Amino acid sequence: MGRPESLSSESRVAILLHGGLLGEHGKTGLGLLRYGSFPVVAVIDREQAGGSLAHLTGIAKDIPIVASVEEALAHRPEVLVIGIAPSGGRLPPAWREELGLALRAGLSLVNGLHTPLAEDPQFRQWLQPGAWIWDIRREPPNLSVGKALARTLPCKRVLTVGTDMSVGKMSTSLELHRASLRRGLRSRFLATGQTGILIGGEGIPLDAVRVDYASGAVEQLILRYGSDHDILHLEGQGSLLNPASTATLPLLRGSQPTHLILVHRAGQIHIKGIDYVPIPPLPKVIELYEQVAAAAGAFAPAPVVGIALNTLGWEEEAALEQIRRVEAETGRPCTDVVRFGADPLLEAILAAG
Repeated sequence: MGRPESLSSESRVAILLHGGLLGEHGKTGLGLLRYGSFPVVAVIDREQAGGSLAHLTGIAKDIPIVASVEEALAHRPEVLVIGIAPSGGRLPPAWREELGLALRAGLSLVNGLHTPLAEDPQFRQWLQPGAWIWDIRREPPNLSVGKALARTLPCKRVLTVGTDMSVGKMSTSLELHRASLRRGLRSRFLATGQTGILIGGEGIPLDAVRVDYASGAVEQLILRYGSDHDILHLEGQGSLLNPASTATLPLLRGSQPTHLILVHRAGQIHIKGIDYVPIPPLPKVIELYEQVAAAAGAFAPAPVVGIALNTLGWEEEAALEQIRRVEAETGRPCTDVVRFGADPLLEAILAAG
């Protein structure tokens, strides 16, 4: 039972997103819709079936939204991608039969959940000849502990860090990568989560790596590309402020970043779902990340050179006012990279040396 190193740019994909188009767990599917290079022929979301993708999400693509896998089969997909990331990464039991229908119809399956499916006896029975199941969240082989070796590389290493989870760190890294390519820089986006791996074709599923090897896995990824690129854009995960997050520190240690970009959701004042944990003023958050990155001089300084502000849901003038307010508060350039482009942040990175 093989799996591709990445989805082909010709693969016809359907994305299973029940409740995810407008719900809080759909960032995987939405990321693929915005940045994926393969043709998406159907989005499956029973709550939004028949609606307009552009109207619902702002993603200007003419892709039908259908209510079930059975309806999606009429659009001749070859691969079904599980596009939600529910809390804990577990497969919702109600989806099992729907996935089975896709496999029995001959589709391959991309699974970004923590629940492994490739070795499930029933899924193996449903799988048709020539099709495959790709469990993305599998620890890479041959890992070792981190040794801060990335500090020896000549390239710029830009890590996105956040005030919370799910604020737009992947999108910020991708937009910075695109802006770097437009400048003629030898740039690479390095994924550390299941969505980024699907988009970029390679990376590490950091939340599937044992904690002792997490910084080593990041270091291994950075060393693979650092010598022949001018700039690496490493997808951030989690937040030092979120009590459920353990991913940010190994990213800082493994990548030995030269620059940090702080990502924040406009107007958010506490950790999502944990209202007794406030988000401190942004200058304090900047100070925290810079101090942890440098570790009192054990490692080289990694300045926060700009703020990526997620203004989803804000009217344009209100969004621009939020950006101006954050710039005044932090003394650093700020923009919403999806709405207004990443160039101000890239300029700050290049100006910082």
